[in-house]
Amino acid sequence: MVLRRRNPRARDTPRRRWLQPAAVVAATAIVMASSCTGHFGSPIPEGIPPPPGDHVPDIDISARGRPADQLAAWAASRAAALELPVAALEAYAYAAKVAEIVNPGCHIGWTTLAGIGTVESRNGTYRGARIAPNGDVVPPIRGVKLDGTNGNLRIVDSGAGTPEYAQAMGPMQFIPETWRLYGVDAHNDGVVNVDNIDDAALAAAGYLCYRGHDLANPIGWMDALLAYNNSGLYLRTVRDWATAYAAGHAL
Repeated sequence: MVLRRRNPRARDTPRRRWLQPAAVVAATAIVMASSCTGHFGSPIPEGIPPPPGDHVPDIDISARGRPADQLAAWAASRAAALELPVAALEAYAYAAKVAEIVNPGCHIGWTTLAGIGTVESRNGTYRGARIAPNGDVVPPIRGVKLDGTNGNLRIVDSGAGTPEYAQAMGPMQFIPETWRLYGVDAHNDGVVNVDNIDDAALAAAGYLCYRGHDLANPIGWMDALLAYNNSGLYLRTVRDWATAYAAGHAL
């Protein structure tokens, strides 16, 4: 699960909002590392950052409908070997391509996003969920109530009509407050939907780029992943999945 903040101007284009992350995180449910070296010491774990994977073809990121559909042929030729839903692979590749275009210094690979999606929700298929043609994940995926029991964090969703314990939401498992602040519209249609894999993957890419700055740098990649989930085991698991995807197969 991750915390992130979104520029509140709902009518901004997705690219504009994605390029303007807020400077301060308003609500922190994870203690973020100021330096990854504090977790691992030296040297940096082997294989970080993982390879970015196959090059993603050029696309029009301003297209209407579902822009990720432009990558259908690219994804279809790889998805079976990777054991990924085609729509999920399209979403990860599209998000990485947007990052390449609007934030070329970030260097986030679709493999990293796929690794996160695999760990968080089995790429939108957890407990029998499926990805609809428009990218919506149905039925919606929700995590356990974060009430402080069983080793979970205690997080209250202050944005609910009546305050209640939060649940991580969607294929990339966002906390409600985080999504309200950082969610983005990948379809250029004005709708920001945590249960849409395209919106969720693009929001994740934007946040990772913001936290890590340059994910081709080992420290940058670790800073980004530990901001997403402050766990060394999580970081290494995402690394392993991303590395496998870059090699053309699943773990």
